Amino acid sequence: MISENEFGERVDATFEAVELALDEIDSDLDYEAGGGVLTVDFENGTTMVFSRQPPVRQLWLAARSGGFHFEYDHEADDWRNTRDGQLFRPFVVEQMRTQAGLEFEWL
Repeated sequence: MISENEFGERVDATFEAVELALDEIDSDLDYEAGGGVLTVDFENGTTMVFSRQPPVRQLWLAARSGGFHFEYDHEADDWRNTRDGQLFRPFVVEQMRTQAGLEFEWL
């Protein structure tokens, strides 16, 4: 398990990367960050919520398709789904495509 300090830094960097990628999308979406949560509201009326969970050192994502928990994987330099092992970045790209029809690129 990563330290509390590293966890905070990794989540902050992830939220910032998501926000920068969202800024590049040609869509009328809104997002707001605060209190450990990043909320994305899409044109189609759906929402995605990214939230930090310090007690368990996880990053959670609530999407139309369900709730997902991710733990940081140092080797992959990404968060990994605790359920199926999928990496966070490609998972978010797919969720945005499926949920909101967005071509979201995030390398």
